[in-house]
Amino acid sequence: MSSTDETLKANAEFAREFELGSLPKQPAKKLAVVACMDARLTVEHILGLQAGDAHIIRNAGGIVSDDALRSLIISNHLLGTTEILVINHTDCGMLTFNDQDLRNKLKTETGVDATSPAHFHAFSDLAENVRQQVKRVKSHPWIPKGISVRGLIYDVRTGQLTEVPELTPKERVG
Repeated sequence: MSSTDETLKANAEFAREFELGSLPKQPAKKLAVVACMDARLTVEHILGLQAGDAHIIRNAGGIVSDDALRSLIISNHLLGTTEILVINHTDCGMLTFNDQDLRNKLKTETGVDATSPAHFHAFSDLAENVRQQVKRVKSHPWIPKGISVRGLIYDVRTGQLTEVPELTPKERVG
């Protein structure tokens, strides 16, 4: 049996006892989370969330891409979220390559040079990547200036979250 067949079988059992159909569209905790797609991150468990508590937006690297921004704007303006978390994690695959090397590998393997995606958003510094993603959210003109946007790193070995402080103006210069 394939993994997809197994998941469909599990879903059939889940659906037989399903009781969450009346949850509202608006997340109960007014929280939106951008996190990596890594299978070791169970975002709801890590944050102590239940179904209906938060919007979870996941992609490779927990990048605040144009699509993630689109989702955050909708989450905030149409569905009432007032806090945003950006979560990256230790031992992330995005730390293991650079965009150009991956593009070259894909061109070699497929014989095709595709124009999309234009960037894979690999990074070499985990904390700096979190800061950049938080900055991308905060600097968007459609994200309210007063909204709480915080960045975290999840340690895949210990399960612990650590907040990444924003650099002060003095630290940025020095």
